[in-house]
Amino acid sequence: MSIIIKRIIPVIALLFFIVACTTASPTPIPTQQVVNTSVAPTIESPTTTSLPTEVPIPTDTLVPPIPTLPLGASDGLVFGSNRDGDYTNIYFLDTLHKNITQLTLNDSNTFPGPFSPNGAQLLFTGFGLTNSFVGLINADGTNPIDLSGRPNVDEGFPAWSPDGQQIAFTSRMEGNNEIYIMNADGTDVTRITNDPSDDFSPAWSPNGTRIAFVSDRDNPLGVNNLYVMNVDGSELTRLTTGDEIDYGPAWSPDGKQIAFRADVAGNGDIYLINIDGSGRVNLTNDPAGDWAPAWSPDGSLIAFQTNRDGNWEIYVMNADGSEPVNLTNNPFDDEMPYWKPLVKAID
Repeated sequence: MSIIIKRIIPVIALLFFIVACTTASPTPIPTQQVVNTSVAPTIESPTTTSLPTEVPIPTDTLVPPIPTLPLGASDGLVFGSNRDGDYTNIYFLDTLHKNITQLTLNDSNTFPGPFSPNGAQLLFTGFGLTNSFVGLINADGTNPIDLSGRPNVDEGFPAWSPDGQQIAFTSRMEGNNEIYIMNADGTDVTRITNDPSDDFSPAWSPNGTRIAFVSDRDNPLGVNNLYVMNVDGSELTRLTTGDEIDYGPAWSPDGKQIAFRADVAGNGDIYLINIDGSGRVNLTNDPAGDWAPAWSPDGSLIAFQTNRDGNWEIYVMNADGSEPVNLTNNPFDDEMPYWKPLVKAID
């Protein structure tokens, strides 16, 4: 694993561009959803009004089919892919109907971030001519906004607060990678870490009081460990130690555990750890590279990216690491999954 240098673009490049793009033909995006065209049977009028003298008793009880439930209590997930061009763009996978929709079509790399808690908007990390920035789009890919508004500063790794009012992100606006919080409209930027090392990749706890992140503080340059802190930066706690390189923390929906990617002795796997640093478990334990864990809204599943099939694909597994399944199956690179909340309509 290469040493992380003090630029957020190389950090993101290290996270997302480990293997080269393949040259296979892209898979076309479905243009429409299949609609059930079955017609109700015609009911004929009876030819007589007399009742039958004997009513046959059915031998089998007709049971209505069990409806298919959304995977992980979600409408689907977004991911980044270069399947339709030279650049990574954002796609949405409807896991119930198996439809994939392209949400962005940009002439530079655009990496997905998490959905807003109400599922209406989506954060992303975009790239301009010289810098990266935190962006916001509607869930259908419309109305992109540059929340950073700092064309000479590298920023990225955005994360929503549980109430949808604030966004944590990484910025180099003061010289090195630090973690900041801003309002959801990009205003009132506040720095919450202050260390000469690199602090990045924040993840908000479900109750909104803590933020997990990775840092190379107290380590050689580029050797990142997992930390948690209060939202104001106080009560810093280190959860991992040693020469491993940690990335991408993701809180479980119940707030009791954190999934993260750790490179231990040159092999990257998805791990699970309690928020006090105990109970660490390797969930993937595979010789391939595994990155970017993302919990389903109900906590039953974890999506992640892996190159175990020769290129980056989006997989989903049970929260205990069992039954991994490839969701994307495409010869191009698919990466960085984020689940969409299943939001019920209000009567």
